[in-house]
Formats: sequence, C-alpha cells, structure tokens
Amino acid sequence: MSRQMSETQLREEIVRVTHIMAKQRLARSSDGNISVRLDDDCFLITPRSMYKMSLQPEDLVIVDAEGQMVEGREGMRPTSETAMHMEVYRQRPDVNAVLHAHPPYATALTIVGIPFPTEYLPEVLIALGPVPTAPYARPQTVALAESIREPIREHNNVLLSHHGSISVARTLEKALINLERIEHTAYTYFLTRSLGDPIPLPDEELTGLAEVGAAGDY
Repeated sequence: MSRQMSETQLREEIVRVTHIMAKQRLARSSDGNISVRLDDDCFLITPRSMYKMSLQPEDLVIVDAEGQMVEGREGMRPTSETAMHMEVYRQRPDVNAVLHAHPPYATALTIVGIPFPTEYLPEVLIALGPVPTAPYARPQTVALAESIREPIREHNNVLLSHHGSISVARTLEKALINLERIEHTAYTYFLTRSLGDPIPLPDEELTGLAEVGAAGDY
C-alpha cells in the first residue's frame, strides 16, 4: 500500500475511514484506533484520546517499529494501543493496515461467551473465514498485544474479549469492509436468536463455502 499511496494520501485515507467507522457506530467517542504501514520501519497511527469525528490528517503521528513516536504535532501522542498494532506488523509482514474498533454486537458476543457465528451466513465463511476470540487482556497493556499474537498469525479478524475487534489487511478499506461484515453478522445473529433457534448450514455446505473463501473468489 505504501508504494501505491503517498503519506498525504494515507493520512487522508485514515481520516476517511475513521469518520466512516464513527458514523456507523463501530467506535464511539475517542475509542478505537487505526494504523498503516509507511515502510518497514515507520507507521502512521491515530493519536491518543481524540474524538474520532474531529480527527484531521495533521493529527496523525508516526511511530517506529518499536512503537516509539518519531514525528507528530505538538501535544499529540500515539494511541495507547500502539503495542497491539506493532505486534500485528511483527507477526504479519503481509499486512499494511490495522483497524481496532468497538463494534457493539460483535463485542456483546464475547461478553456472554458466544463464539462468532460462522455457520449461518454463506458470506461469512467466504469473505471472512473463522473469526476467533482472543482471551481477555487489559486494554493499553503489553498483555493485550500478547493476547492477539497467536490468532492474528492465521486470521485477518480477531475479536477481543470484552473489548472489541481487530481487523488487518493489505489496505485500510479492506480492513473496514471486514469490520462491517463482522458487525453485520453479529447483528443478524442477534436478530435471529430473538426470533427463534438459529439453523446452521449443512456441514457439507460449510466445507464448500470455506473452500471458496480459501480460493479468494469473493
């Protein structure tokens, strides 16, 4: 992504996606954070404690691979979840964008201990694949980064127990698409359970859908 977009364009893209995320209520107030890769050693990331709808391109800061701030406007500090973002980039050199949000319906699943429902909607296995839940870890700690270390190696989307979600991709828009699908799936499942007992797709269909998803045909 860094080869296709300039730093100025990436700053604008982060702001665009942040505003979309806030308008869709996937993160509220100053919650959630976003980063993108500038190169192998530098990352553009959202600042700490800023109201999402107020974010402007010049508010973003640059950190190194250790999460230390190397450039930013006076008074700005990188998000308190920087360690989690850096852990993703260490584990996934193929990833250029990380999006941490607080989607309410998907988060609610983790609070009551319900696994993410992959067996009901065809597009889930095709477009998302399995979405595991990482064990609970306190926000703003190294433990949170450690909690996603294993699942993020094999999955592009992980729910954070009692705390939201993280989606990673080659582009920020793709990460946003995944986040929207996660929340739509959780919301549909919520509606389904209010009507009756959900009926899963047959096992052979689930296998076929997973194969389509693995082939990247969606």
